[in-house]
Amino acid sequence: MRQFDVFVFDENYDKAQGKLPQPPFTDPELGWFFTSDWNKHLDEIEGEWVIFAHPSIKINRNFLNNVAEVTDSFPMVDAFAPRIRTDKGNFLGGYLLKPAAKGSGFVEIDENAPLRYVAAPHPFLAVFSRRIIQRTGGFDTTLPEYARLADFTLRMMHAGGKMFSVPYLVAQATNEEAETVVSNASSEKACGLMGVRDLKSTVIVLSKAFGTEASVPFALHHPSVILTLLSNRKQRKEKRKAATLLSKLKADFLKEVTAK
Repeated sequence: MRQFDVFVFDENYDKAQGKLPQPPFTDPELGWFFTSDWNKHLDEIEGEWVIFAHPSIKINRNFLNNVAEVTDSFPMVDAFAPRIRTDKGNFLGGYLLKPAAKGSGFVEIDENAPLRYVAAPHPFLAVFSRRIIQRTGGFDTTLPEYARLADFTLRMMHAGGKMFSVPYLVAQATNEEAETVVSNASSEKACGLMGVRDLKSTVIVLSKAFGTEASVPFALHHPSVILTLLSNRKQRKEKRKAATLLSKLKADFLKEVTAK
């Protein structure tokens, strides 16, 4: 069994044309997957821990050593939301849920937030244990790439998993893409995973995970998503049922990953 598997996702990767990048380094304890298909290689996972990353995130030995230390220090945690240091020197973290009374959605944790559980990682980087991936299933590829880790994490919580944010677990971004995500998401009025650009994806994620309790308040605060919420309800209901039928998510923990 390998210690880590690293998945780097890019819709432009085309294995048939031989355009996949080469790993920055190799190690017997490490497996690399450069792919445009988020689910194709999940059954090939051998690592105890699996890192899902955007191409703009630098996965190097130092980061992996830190992941090893963190996973060893918190053995009861199923997933981690690393912080991302941008090329401008800012730190980007995971997300909490916004209370339904305030319109629902997602709120990024404070840059100086302490150790804490979170509801979703930054859209560009997350770490999951192999065991929780096996319990949660695959990614919902009907969603845009930037919404998939959040959707997966919320379904993971229903499967009994928890995601932890550790301030000193940090990866470096190699360009400004991650910064762009948060600059669009930081508005208090946006509350989407990528700000005002992805409100429709956000309401779908909320509806799948929490039903009308979270999706309706969000839609009322963002009327542009009402049609999206009303569309494909049967399909979304089936996905919600599959994720929540035997849900292990407790109210106390849900409160813990919800902003005040």
